[in-house]
Amino acid sequence: MVSIIRYLLVLNQSLQMQIAELLKFISKNIHLPKEEELPNYPYRKLVVDKPPVVVEVKLLNYKDLLNEHFAITGKQLRPVASRKKTSVPSNAVCTRCGAPHQYLYDNNGGRGQLLCKVCRNTFDRDEKQFKVTRLYCPYCGNKLELKHSRVSFNVHDCQNDKCEFRRKAYAKLTATEKEDCALHPEKYRLRYTFREFKTDFFKMDIYSLPKNAHTLQFRKFSPHVMGLCLTYLVNCNLSTRVTARVLREVHGISISHAHVANMARTAAVIVKPFVDSYDYDPSFSLVADETYIKTQGKRHYVWFVLDAIKKSILGYKISDRRDLEPCIFSLRMAFDKFRPFVKDKIQLVADGFPVYNLAHLLFVMNQMPFKLVQVIGLTNSDPVSTENRFIKQIIERFNRTYKASYRITLGFKSDEGSDAHLALFVAFYNFLRPHSAFHGYKPLNAIPEVQKATNMPAKWQTLIWLAQRQLLSNQLSL
Repeated sequence: MVSIIRYLLVLNQSLQMQIAELLKFISKNIHLPKEEELPNYPYRKLVVDKPPVVVEVKLLNYKDLLNEHFAITGKQLRPVASRKKTSVPSNAVCTRCGAPHQYLYDNNGGRGQLLCKVCRNTFDRDEKQFKVTRLYCPYCGNKLELKHSRVSFNVHDCQNDKCEFRRKAYAKLTATEKEDCALHPEKYRLRYTFREFKTDFFKMDIYSLPKNAHTLQFRKFSPHVMGLCLTYLVNCNLSTRVTARVLREVHGISISHAHVANMARTAAVIVKPFVDSYDYDPSFSLVADETYIKTQGKRHYVWFVLDAIKKSILGYKISDRRDLEPCIFSLRMAFDKFRPFVKDKIQLVADGFPVYNLAHLLFVMNQMPFKLVQVIGLTNSDPVSTENRFIKQIIERFNRTYKASYRITLGFKSDEGSDAHLALFVAFYNFLRPHSAFHGYKPLNAIPEVQKATNMPAKWQTLIWLAQRQLLSNQLSL
């Protein structure tokens, strides 16, 4: 055993000597560029264009079209008489009118495109379904072509070289940029582009309940113990293990940290519908931002939408990606608090993250327009940022409050745990937490039944009782 260790040490030393000799050779004979010599290409900022022209194309029946052709011309429309061997498969069918392969042309020499003689529809040989919605360029009217297919969206652009959008974008380039554009066209955005998202963000369920909930009928512990657990866990920002230790050492209650976590998940499931459906009577000034947490050692993002005047949390969402879907999810939760939604009166203050521009465009396209104000950077370099910086600071301060409640946990071990913690934090922040002197050291939304309780565990019990009562009434109304 000793000889093996001695051999490995000698081998390690010889490898280190070889690495040192190679580094000397590289430093003398190979020129490595310095940091200032490396090319520095700034990121191209995402610009949201105006929406495309959407045209709905109707499906047709080839039998009706054949009858119509006979009624007009007095002749039957003959099938395709191919002079050469055709590449049209025998099972091919027109995606628009359903015409069989006898009426289909090989439109591009066997490369896959077919043309229907009955309805003049061109489609791909492997295409299974006809696209009812067609997208056209709003500048030249040319049909948009599919350029990229991503996980959550497709990228379409206008291939017309004489498009007004392309001509104006090319005219803005300098002579040097035009020469560089000929060599590196990917660095310049000269064509109209549109992102078609594969998910209908306005049909997502924004009020789904967390999973893995347990019953409230705990055999060993009373509701007061559950109130104590939530008080230490949420109000005092303690972890489940420290909460179990405090209950054991201070109150003489022997409970495991897993049981504390089960109580928290159960309370979150019950309280979340009550918190999400409460009538906050929000103002028309909102502010949105995102921060990050760690779940299973990986970075996740928490999206918040706050009422800038009344400070209540109106929308929230945890996601593993910093993209459009959680942004729209949290905004839909916030806008759902306005009953009814008032168009063009709501002002949303956010940072310069381009996903807010995309979300604003999609809300406008779905007849839910609002005013988006973006505060750019950390300095007031433009009048808009100078005027609205104080609103952005509200949610920045709130993020520090939330991170203080999360930091003690050093991250979550599961998505269910992070969802439960966020739901309980929102309930505590909106209904139980005493706020600054501006609010008279009272909760943002004071519920009379909750305020009658004399201590915080009793307030948690009352809030859970109110949430249970609402769930029961919702079930009876179905």
